[in-house]
Amino acid sequence: MTAKLYCFGESGNAYKAALTLALTGYDWEPVYVDFFNGESRSPEFRKLNEMGEAPVFVEGDLKLTQSCVIQLHVAEKTGKLMEGDRNEILRWMFWDAQKGSGQQGSLRFLMNFLPEEKRPKEAIGWLGGRVMSALKVLDGHLAGRDWIVGDKLTLADIACCGYLYYPEPYGFERKDFPNIDAWLDRIAAQPGWKHPYELMPGSPADRA
Repeated sequence: MTAKLYCFGESGNAYKAALTLALTGYDWEPVYVDFFNGESRSPEFRKLNEMGEAPVFVEGDLKLTQSCVIQLHVAEKTGKLMEGDRNEILRWMFWDAQKGSGQQGSLRFLMNFLPEEKRPKEAIGWLGGRVMSALKVLDGHLAGRDWIVGDKLTLADIACCGYLYYPEPYGFERKDFPNIDAWLDRIAAQPGWKHPYELMPGSPADRA
């Protein structure tokens, strides 16, 4: 049975789930959510996810929301991407949800997907500082190691890279974080890896 992932290319949270599916060789297909035209807030979509958010994973009678939950389900079902200290893997996944993609996604949205006249400069400045501080933590942790936990790619790596391949500017420059830069190259070298705009339908170019 082919699983469905309701997603859209601009979402780093959806990318975390999609990339986990891709790298484990899971049988899945993307279903486009037209987020920017309000589909995720529609009554029909809220029947699928009352939170009005993507991604949503559906496989038969099973329905899962929140990217970390989807990642864990896929890893446990395939036996992949959880090798190493489970507590450490979960620690970094939860760190990412709060300090990593949880902030990067908001900052990127404010700086790129709102009309320029509606972009809150003070909020952008404050959030930008928090994003840079978190990226320094990640870059420091990656010094002298290939992967976030242990000596193999895990869900921790896929969670923490969710927003770091996107081209839209939000203050993150790979050259400023050499350990993150090399780590992102290692992830991209994995069989099955694709850029978010190649792995899922939807990109800013579609709305241009």
